[in-house]
Amino acid sequence: AVNKGNLNKMAERFSQKNLRVRPSSDEEKIVTNAKAHFEKTLVDISGELVGSVAALEHPTKNLKLNYGEIFLRDNVPVMIYLITQKRYDIVKKFLSVCLELQSTNYQTRGVFPTSFVEEKGKLIGDYGQRSIGRITSADASLWWPILCWFYVNKSGDYSFGKSQSVQRGIQLLLDLVLHPTFEGTPVLFVPDCAFMIDRPMDVWGAPLEVEVLLHGCLKSCIHLMELSRADHVSRLLDQRLILTSQWVEDLRSFLLKHYWVTSKTMQILRRRPTEQYGDDQHFNEFNVQPQVVPSWLQDWLENRGGYLIGNIRTGRPDFRFYSLGNSLACMFGVLPQAEQRALFRLVLHNRQHLMAQMPMRICHPHMDVEEWQNKTGSDPKNWPWSYHNGGHWPSLLWFFGASVLLHQKRFPTEDVILMEEMRSLVEESYWCQLNQLPKQEWAEYFDGPTGTWVGQQSRTYQTWTIVGFLLMHHFLREENNDLDMLNL
Repeated sequence: AVNKGNLNKMAERFSQKNLRVRPSSDEEKIVTNAKAHFEKTLVDISGELVGSVAALEHPTKNLKLNYGEIFLRDNVPVMIYLITQKRYDIVKKFLSVCLELQSTNYQTRGVFPTSFVEEKGKLIGDYGQRSIGRITSADASLWWPILCWFYVNKSGDYSFGKSQSVQRGIQLLLDLVLHPTFEGTPVLFVPDCAFMIDRPMDVWGAPLEVEVLLHGCLKSCIHLMELSRADHVSRLLDQRLILTSQWVEDLRSFLLKHYWVTSKTMQILRRRPTEQYGDDQHFNEFNVQPQVVPSWLQDWLENRGGYLIGNIRTGRPDFRFYSLGNSLACMFGVLPQAEQRALFRLVLHNRQHLMAQMPMRICHPHMDVEEWQNKTGSDPKNWPWSYHNGGHWPSLLWFFGASVLLHQKRFPTEDVILMEEMRSLVEESYWCQLNQLPKQEWAEYFDGPTGTWVGQQSRTYQTWTIVGFLLMHHFLREENNDLDMLNL
């Protein structure tokens, strides 16, 4: 039985929730306008549509801005949305152009371009030589096989997946990733700025997003290689399949062992011995001292929450929460179903931090002034509560929302109450974007502790803001079955 006091509390919470988000009667009109904006982002090369520019409008006429280029990472949601709309020809052209531009230089052999643009009839790819800091993007290369598998599997174009160009591209990428190094762990080491967080943020080493993408990349490569294996028996291909499959298993085990934290694992970590040397069993392989465990973790984790930390480095783990890496860990099956629900509880418990007024925050907590100075080199774009330093990115909501909806679809009888709460949270976040983004001209990111202000250097009519909203609408309102495509 529910007593009167509890009913009053429930009514109060419901009232507060409704005050935060008011459903809009213009939903259909807003979606139609968003689709029109999206069509304007599409560009052609040699008469064929190939992908979307990063943003439609620029607040400055500075010719050095590259938001008119076709970025591989920005086109991830674009290609997934086009697949849901069955516009397969654009996706195939995009994949083919990226494959054509895959680097053959000795230093970057196998790397896919961060972005490309057509100038005077010639395709020009950026492999990091033109970017700020001159860093090659690891995520661009890791996304390509995932997008390729999504396309092949959904469209049924298995001949493209089996083609010599695709199979050669996969082998070039695997040669780059699965090679002997000085490091004995199954993770991929990258410098700062090598993925979506493309400015200094102290994320060098084995950042979560890159490792989860590596897991998804290797699984997709396996699926694509198996297509070729069905037609051609090859000892070398069999060996590569065995090696890649083992790497996937080792990587997943490594992430669950060293990156996954709960209130219970943190208590164990704080009491583990340090300075362990020799061949005996190590309980603290990365020599993590208890003093580096941040105090905010206690309330953040509560009792039943859990998440994958941002990085594991010898003596210097990064306990920050990164939204994209954790969302992809659910989508790609890195986290088992029970751990996924622990992550959902954590997000629900910390919704005022992660969702706030503009879902959702890219990482938490932010680095404050002194830490910001030391670890970002006083990067003005990553000022506290801005851009990658605790900023709010609307484009991230669809990754998390799709993970929730996919989990609910795959495990409909598990923890029904929690999953209904999560469904409500996703709905509320969707309405928040529906009401705010058109007024804010589909801004790139939002600033401040609650994500209320448009980012100081935010581009307007940002493509992945627009298409992320359309994907969320598609999965919530139009075709729930398309979620199955994302399940690797």
